[in-house]
Amino acid sequence: MADAAAEEAIERALAHCSESFIAAAGPGGQNVNKVATAVQLRVDVYALRLAPLVFARFKELAGSRMTAKGELVFTARRFRTQEANRADARERLAELIRDAHKLPEKRAKSRLNRVGKVERLAGKKLRGTVKAGRGKVQLD
Repeated sequence: MADAAAEEAIERALAHCSESFIAAAGPGGQNVNKVATAVQLRVDVYALRLAPLVFARFKELAGSRMTAKGELVFTARRFRTQEANRADARERLAELIRDAHKLPEKRAKSRLNRVGKVERLAGKKLRGTVKAGRGKVQLD
């Protein structure tokens, strides 16, 4: 069920995204100065129509890539060609949406038996006496 919702959200995201090509820094020699190979992918997150809990996780995962206007910005410049960078940006967007649709695992409460509890408290008491002995020395 969550997978289907994620795939629908990915399709909506790819339909609503806008791409612009910018000059990339890094390797590529003189080619990097002539060709705009880096891709900047922008998506309006409100257009994705995510469920409130999914949207909260999405916002948390997006971090600084999300603007105050609710726009998600990916800049892909890992590869030397526009096509590869474009595919990389789209894949990163899809992965972020899939991760937002995954429910976090519930933490299992640890169970401690009576003996373990007594041992833990005895250790704490011992540690407290060690620390208490580190105080200022008083000459009486």
